[in-house]
Amino acid sequence: MKLLLVAATSFEIQPFISYYSSTELERKHDVDVLVTGVGMVATAFSLGRKFSEGRYDFAINAGIAGSFNKNIEIGETVVVKDDRFVELGAEDNESFLSIEELGFGISTYFSSFTNSFLESLKAVSGITVNKVHGRLSSIESTLNLFNPDVESMEGAAFLFACREVDIPAVELRSISNYVEPRNRDSWQITLAITNLNDTLIRFVEHLSKDE
Repeated sequence: MKLLLVAATSFEIQPFISYYSSTELERKHDVDVLVTGVGMVATAFSLGRKFSEGRYDFAINAGIAGSFNKNIEIGETVVVKDDRFVELGAEDNESFLSIEELGFGISTYFSSFTNSFLESLKAVSGITVNKVHGRLSSIESTLNLFNPDVESMEGAAFLFACREVDIPAVELRSISNYVEPRNRDSWQITLAITNLNDTLIRFVEHLSKDE
């Protein structure tokens, strides 16, 4: 199986890369790693260029995220079943018109692969933003409009690109912080990365058993 592992930054998936290169997983799966850079524009461009070079059987987006949902634990790894470009649309005074309502496209994209391992993870709804939330008023407005569980800066762009070329895709996120007025002292990035990579390793090993 030829897999594409996509991340915004190399440090988010470095433990997996080190493990993969030192075990028999390297013989079982041909894994390409694509580090796109942060943000939806960098992600979409990098994936478009990568997909023009060849075909993949499957793509995985792995990274950390913030959670609006306090029922998700810090450090927990979740599968994002749907992800939305929440800024894609227009303001209408105090209201927001989505790109669907404007009649110009769609804003929500879906993970298109599942198996028994993924079904053991909590499935959540995500949003993709250019500016992560850190102000109470904008957090409350976003919750009222979209009721998301998690947010990232790349997820929907990844799912969009995979959909365009018909490649099965899944988005995995580990929670580094709750979405609240910005407080980096409360973030648990190391824990999130450790758990993300543990889940990623077990997921790819499970793919080997499915073959």
